[in-house]
Amino acid sequence: MGKSLKDKSLKDMKIVPVADGEQPATLAEVLEYHKQVPGWRLTSRGGILRVERTYEFKDFREALAFTNKVGELAEKVGHHPSIVTEWGRVEVEWWTHAVGGLHINDFIMAARTDELYENNAS
Repeated sequence: MGKSLKDKSLKDMKIVPVADGEQPATLAEVLEYHKQVPGWRLTSRGGILRVERTYEFKDFREALAFTNKVGELAEKVGHHPSIVTEWGRVEVEWWTHAVGGLHINDFIMAARTDELYENNAS
């Protein structure tokens, strides 16, 4: 991977196609990317590293509207999260199936998901 974030904001970066046989981000890359999305937790499920965040809302209607916005964003770029929508909260989890872990695309989408939430709150 080797993509550096010097003077670049994740939310402004483009989603890049994942090449066949590409490896997940290294731990050093994950830690560098994670600095730009500090509200996200690094987790592992089934040995696969992921980033996840829970967003709070005043009711189910707002949570569902946000879920739909995240879904529209995911469809636009062809990169899809796991989303759990409940009353007053939405949990979003990003990882890249093709590499079996985290890729810069996951952090780009995490940053864009945060931007959707911030715009929703204003």
